Amino acid sequence: MNKAFTKERDDADDAGDDEDASLPPLPAGTRNYITPAGYTRLRAELLQLIDDERPKVVETVSWAAKNGDRSENGDYLYGKKRLREIDRRIRFLTKRLDIAEVVDPSLHHGRDQVFFGATVRYVNQRDEERTITIKGVDEAQSGRGEVSWVSPIARALLKARVGDELQVTTPGGLETIEVVDVRYPAPS
Repeated sequence: MNKAFTKERDDADDAGDDEDASLPPLPAGTRNYITPAGYTRLRAELLQLIDDERPKVVETVSWAAKNGDRSENGDYLYGKKRLREIDRRIRFLTKRLDIAEVVDPSLHHGRDQVFFGATVRYVNQRDEERTITIKGVDEAQSGRGEVSWVSPIARALLKARVGDELQVTTPGGLETIEVVDVRYPAPS
């Protein structure tokens, strides 16, 4: 068979993989809840990839292709690989933004019940206090104390009120927590 009609291993792996490995998939049949700030950030990333980064890489690949032997041309090979990565990220962001449902957490300002976007302070049975903010799957950053609304702790906290005691399944077993405080951002 002619080499022109075969796929290299890297091409096959990249072509069918639209999911970004750094973000968890959405549970089947759920909505992609996201805060206005998260939506703005993802949209800005998408536009930056489409308007700035992709055209620069295409220009580099085009220039490198004119230089002759493509099989040993590092600029061409790297550029094609980077182009596949950018296109995969563009497809992923487009899909996620298409199904995104923007929810403004400030609408719940002043309430003591936990909904999407709440910053919740709770204490566990060992009197360890933690504060988390419930955000969308695509925007939660655990290093900043943010958890996805589909995480076990967020699922347990949703619709709870200040003073409620809840059972949460953790890797260490069943744990009891008490909601101490619920806050939302002030309306702008």
